[in-house]
Amino acid sequence: MPQRSGDQIRIGVAIPVPDPFAAGLQGARARFGDPLADAIPPHVTLLGPTVVEPGDMAAVSAHLERVAADADPFTLHLRGTGSFRPVSPVVFVQVAQGIAHCERLERAVRSGPLEQPLRFNYHPHVTVAHEVPDEALDRAYDELAHYEARFAVPSFQVYEHGDDGVWRPVRDFPLDGGAPAAVLAATADARPVDAS
Repeated sequence: MPQRSGDQIRIGVAIPVPDPFAAGLQGARARFGDPLADAIPPHVTLLGPTVVEPGDMAAVSAHLERVAADADPFTLHLRGTGSFRPVSPVVFVQVAQGIAHCERLERAVRSGPLEQPLRFNYHPHVTVAHEVPDEALDRAYDELAHYEARFAVPSFQVYEHGDDGVWRPVRDFPLDGGAPAAVLAATADARPVDAS
C-alpha cells in the first residue's frame, strides 16, 4: 500500500462486481476470516492503490473519461478458483470470459497521468481470501471451485481509500465505445455463494 503524505489521495480503479454476486462473495470472504472483507468491495482491479495529489485529480478524471469513451461494454464471466501461492497468500475467483477486455482497460487506465510500472504481470481476478492461514486459503479454494457468475460490465469505478481503511466508490465511468445494447442486457447466471 503506497504511503500518503499531506493531503494526498489514495485511489484505485476497478470493475465492480454487482449484487447479488458482490454480497455473496463478500460474505464468503468474511467467512474465510479475511479481515478486509468489509473494507474492500468485490472487484476486478484495473489500477492498484495509487497516491495522487489533489490538484492532479482533474487530469486523472479527464484521462479516465477518455479511456471509458473508447471502450465497449462487455460481459464478464467468473468461474472457479485460482491462487497466487506460493508467491502471495491469495485465493481468487477466476475471470473466464472478458479477460482481453480487462487487459485492454488496464493498459489504457495505467497510462498518461496514471502511468506506473507493474510489480507483477496483470491477471484479472476477484480476491476472496488474502493473508489468512493456509487452512482458510485451502477452504476458499475448495468451497468456491464451482462458483460461477456472469454479468454485464457497463462501466468502471474510481475508489478512494478512507482514513478508516475502507475502499469506497466515488465516481462511475460509463463505457461508451458503442457496443450493441444487447451486451448491456446480458442475463446474469450464477451458482450463488452461500453467504450465511
